Amino acid sequence: MKRTLKNCLIAACWLLLWQLGAMAVGSPVLLPSPWETAKAFVALAGTGFFWKTAGATLLRVAAGFLLGMAAGAALGILTAFSRLADDFLAPIRGIIKATPVTSFIILVWLWLTTTLTPVFIAFLMVTPIAWANVREGILAVDAQLLEMAEVFRLPRAKKLRHVYLPSVLPQWLAACTTGFGFAWKSGVAAEVIARPALSIGRNLYESKLYLNTEELFAWTAMVVLLSMLLERLLVRAMRRIRK
Repeated sequence: MKRTLKNCLIAACWLLLWQLGAMAVGSPVLLPSPWETAKAFVALAGTGFFWKTAGATLLRVAAGFLLGMAAGAALGILTAFSRLADDFLAPIRGIIKATPVTSFIILVWLWLTTTLTPVFIAFLMVTPIAWANVREGILAVDAQLLEMAEVFRLPRAKKLRHVYLPSVLPQWLAACTTGFGFAWKSGVAAEVIARPALSIGRNLYESKLYLNTEELFAWTAMVVLLSMLLERLLVRAMRRIRK
């Protein structure tokens, strides 16, 4: 109860600051008040289009996230056990990390459809995170445990379960939580540029284009709320898997 009360008080303070800022600006086009944003959010939430749009964006991000985690895990395993593969693929990992996401969005948009562009961008942002974490987890396995497994001639399945998995699993779970945040933000950013038919990014762009700032804030609030909710669900799932 104390924690809930504290969080409510903190939220109330930030809402008050937001309200004071809106009153100081004096223009809802530049900065709508919390009340105006809430009204726009409720109006949008009462339409089926709003939830279809949120669902379509969520499916794109989830597809890119899952594909990125799978590809990253495969690349992490490959580069951990093969020095040649690690040296050969290291420049790709470096390029993905160093290149701004906007550049990737524009380039990918030339090659793929508007619907697939956010999926591929989310995939591209998640892959190096999972790749690096899985690789580090494998390389961090205690050498003495590996020697013991060889001495006792443990089968590959038991070696994987009792030696490698305890080292890799925490790193992979950390990659899941970090990667999902990157997938969500980059996927929505790709939607703003590519503008698929049903997407939160397209509505963010059109709200800005027509100076409908209340709806712009309402769609942004939807992005934030979905991100927080899904991240909490993911963290709980990761805790259960770890246990």
